[in-house]
Amino acid sequence: MNAESLKGHMDMLVLSVVARGPLHGYGVIDALRERSDGSFDLAEGTVYPVLHRLERAGLLTHAWSESTGRRRKLYRLTPAGTARLREQQSRWREFVDAVESVIGGRAWPAMA
Repeated sequence: MNAESLKGHMDMLVLSVVARGPLHGYGVIDALRERSDGSFDLAEGTVYPVLHRLERAGLLTHAWSESTGRRRKLYRLTPAGTARLREQQSRWREFVDAVESVIGGRAWPAMA
């Protein structure tokens, strides 16, 4: 799947993988690829600008770590990032339910 298809969803996807624990940029890329069974095999040039934007917005913070002589930024969610992720997940579920009601023929909103 190409990055263009994910426009508008990258924030939620990146916040979701970082929510599981601190990750460096390549770790975010790997987690997206692994958790999507390879569907989200994204380039650095797609993911790093998202990380930087989310950090500027106060949704992520970073700490430096050193591994094998290399310094890396480890990103983690801020409390604001956790709140934004919950909000985005809720909106995503509503969207999916509405789309499913259109293409799948079930009533919306979904009744549990």
